[in-house]
Amino acid sequence: MKKNILKEALQNGKTVFGPFLKFTDPAVVEIMGHAGFDFVIIDQEHGPISTQNTQNMIRAAEAAGITPIVRVDKNEETSILRVLDIGAHGVEIPQINCKGDAIQAVNSVKYSPQGFRGVCRYVRAANYSSMDKFQYFESANKETMIITHIEGIKGINNLDEILSVEGIDVIFIGPYDLSQSLGIPGKVNDPLVELKMKEVITKCRKNNIAVGTFADDTETAKFWVSLGVQYMSFSVDVGILCNACSGIFDELKNK
Repeated sequence: MKKNILKEALQNGKTVFGPFLKFTDPAVVEIMGHAGFDFVIIDQEHGPISTQNTQNMIRAAEAAGITPIVRVDKNEETSILRVLDIGAHGVEIPQINCKGDAIQAVNSVKYSPQGFRGVCRYVRAANYSSMDKFQYFESANKETMIITHIEGIKGINNLDEILSVEGIDVIFIGPYDLSQSLGIPGKVNDPLVELKMKEVITKCRKNNIAVGTFADDTETAKFWVSLGVQYMSFSVDVGILCNACSGIFDELKNK
């Protein structure tokens, strides 16, 4: 498996930026890479992206020098295994609500002795078996990123136990799901949402675990970065395109 430059950047204290992707065209991945983003999150949870699409998008990411992360649809061994075998450099795993969820996520990503990931070296991630199998298992455990989503009040209440699980690289706060969990769906800038997010950031930083979150606009993104968020997901490809097109049309129409 290739060296994970995103993981190394986070370990060195750097802040990284990347969008979620819902378009299935690998060209979008290349564009994001050429635009300067550090990573993309290929979104299999919300959207039409298939495993075949994902594989081609991972290839495009590697060609463009941008790190491919995949958000799987659930915290389930086969869903995680499939995207790792095709070469994802990391996985974002939704709905981590307790220590047991976190343990299951790590076990699904790591080979023994760190976990129980299903073993097959005849996969793209191992260069289709041309890579030495022992080197592959070792490098996969070392380089693959685990990004666990805390998306509700239950996960926040159990955060201390979740942080005790070894192997997690990033705790990702989902502001929209958190707002729903708090009974104020969509109000991601509400003081209560911000309060709970700040609690997560403080605990993670004390435990030397990087924090990630999502923002719709650059000002919000900068705000969270100023409070210690290192893994900053900015917007979604469809939203970026929609906003750009709307802005252009508004300028044309007003002339």
